[in-house]
Amino acid sequence: MSRKDSPPMETAADGSRRRPALRLLCPKTSILSAPFPSLLWLVGSPRFLQPVTVAAALRCLRCLPDDGPFSPNLPHEADEIRGLLVRGFDIVGALLFGSANFEADAGRALELARALRERLFGEKASHDMVGGCVDAATGDIRFLISESIGSEVVEGQEVVWEDEPERLLLEKGCLLRCQLPLQLPLYLPLDDKSGTEARFSSLIEFTAANLRGPHASYLVEGPTATSEELHHSLILHDNDLNYLSCLPINQNTNEHNKKIVYCSEFFSTKRHDLSLMRENADAIQITVLSNQSFNSSKAGSPIPVLKYFPASANLRVINLKLDILCYSSIDLPVAAAVSELVIPGLCDQLSVMKKAIVSELLTQQPQLCPYHFVPPGLRIPLTAIYDTRYGEIEEKQSELRRNLHFRLGLPLDRPLLRTSNALTFGGMIGRDKNLSKNGSSILHDVHKEIPSSGVLGGIMSLIDGSYEYYHYLHDGIDDNGWGCAYRSLQTIMSWYRLQQYSSINVLSHREIQQVLVDIGDKDPSFVGSREWIGAIELSFVLDKLLGVSCKIINVRSGDELPEKCREIAMHFETQGTPVMIGGGVLAYTLLGVDYNEVSGDCAFLILDPHYTGPNDLKKIVNGGWCAWKKSVDSKGRSFFLKDKFYNLLLPQRPNMV
Repeated sequence: MSRKDSPPMETAADGSRRRPALRLLCPKTSILSAPFPSLLWLVGSPRFLQPVTVAAALRCLRCLPDDGPFSPNLPHEADEIRGLLVRGFDIVGALLFGSANFEADAGRALELARALRERLFGEKASHDMVGGCVDAATGDIRFLISESIGSEVVEGQEVVWEDEPERLLLEKGCLLRCQLPLQLPLYLPLDDKSGTEARFSSLIEFTAANLRGPHASYLVEGPTATSEELHHSLILHDNDLNYLSCLPINQNTNEHNKKIVYCSEFFSTKRHDLSLMRENADAIQITVLSNQSFNSSKAGSPIPVLKYFPASANLRVINLKLDILCYSSIDLPVAAAVSELVIPGLCDQLSVMKKAIVSELLTQQPQLCPYHFVPPGLRIPLTAIYDTRYGEIEEKQSELRRNLHFRLGLPLDRPLLRTSNALTFGGMIGRDKNLSKNGSSILHDVHKEIPSSGVLGGIMSLIDGSYEYYHYLHDGIDDNGWGCAYRSLQTIMSWYRLQQYSSINVLSHREIQQVLVDIGDKDPSFVGSREWIGAIELSFVLDKLLGVSCKIINVRSGDELPEKCREIAMHFETQGTPVMIGGGVLAYTLLGVDYNEVSGDCAFLILDPHYTGPNDLKKIVNGGWCAWKKSVDSKGRSFFLKDKFYNLLLPQRPNMV
């Protein structure tokens, strides 16, 4: 159903009130695949999006003991969601998934949403709130809406799943980012540790209070400019921030708004594709400037300030790295965005970090670092704060990520919230991701440009994720005639790296050979040679470097490969990794199958490493170097040889987050 631009409650022609609609921008699976029974918090942006619009659904994780999933532990839920939610987004409701009593449970969900929202922001919501129930069997949603004005509660009329959710979020929306490193001096008496927590709390409150006032200014800069773009910037002082705004009237038609700078003026172009945001996010950059020489005396000259601390005090420096995102309308004055979104966001993150640090103040201080994510299946940015003392494989860190995956409805068998998944801002840093180690270009996902397989009524099962195409002569290495299996291994390794299962760069031929020598599979003379490798050697390398286990399928003849189509299809459906297929002296990379179970007709999506030309996608596709291949084509020619045995190496997807 397409977007409807009417507000949720409007007056019909006969003077009656129309029942409101609930608009959903989040994927259906984020709601309909929730565990049964469960409670979902609904997230929207009531200030910048239409009323009763849901941009995301978060699962409730913390429930009161023995009271079931519909009785959340609101203090714990508020503490966790406060650090997760980006300012500009808000709690707009709750849904009970698997409820059997709409009349009672929808009102209960509404009450819970109001209570959580009040705990998060310290005040009652002034916007419309939703409480509803989801029928676990049919997926039907019924809901109540509490209007912002008065206490009237009405039942909603319809649920609208928007056709263009990304455009609705990004066309008139933008991100602001503020990074603020802090070194806070905490003085503790040597002979009295009892007041440590209170002193630390006072220090955090003092720091938050100083984000407003004459000592703080804010440098506002647009996203990193190209050579053809102007780099817009300005500095906002305390008196600028005292101007608080509702959403502005159209600045093009109001003369009194000419001096106001809007967020839209910091973007020369706007992007409406979340995949582009995940690669390189555009954000207005906010930098906090501290004017330590300011004084309020009439003389106007700086006055030195002397602070005295008794020698009996112990100094502990608390290092904090604040990093927040905010979501705003591009039509909001940037001063209002800083005052109403950025500064409260910094205060929220200070509060979250204070609670994480306070228990370890006198021992080893946590090294907290915020990261921002828009994982697949989510359409709004979220922030996760990780303790980086022990690295990402530490058990506590893994458990935190697993809980986040569950709260966001993300799969539990792939890394989507590791630091390598975090958003990057202001252009790619370091080596271009389309370049290999020696700087040569490299193609990604070439199969997306090829025509259909020609299998009538077949079901396609394909690789899940991105990969790089490695072939003969790539990187200037002449491996023509012996390096096809090495190239297939490089493509497989690139898949694990691009899916964030590994940070190891793709190995060269020599490095692959050295691994096989190191594990005792080959003699030292193997390094630097032109000897072939096969499926077994590939499995050794993947196990040693990536901890990846592999399944191997053996067939006695190329004629038998179609008999394995069902098993190969199951691999792509469940694992999604590229497959190495080798027979005789040739090796290929298999990216998918198209299989008709009734007729037995099938085709194999082959990525051929024997290509020796330039990285020209059109030439590769037209030349059949990445193409659907049938075991026997229409002219009776066999792609797989009848007199050769074949090994298929099926790398498994690690079960990890």
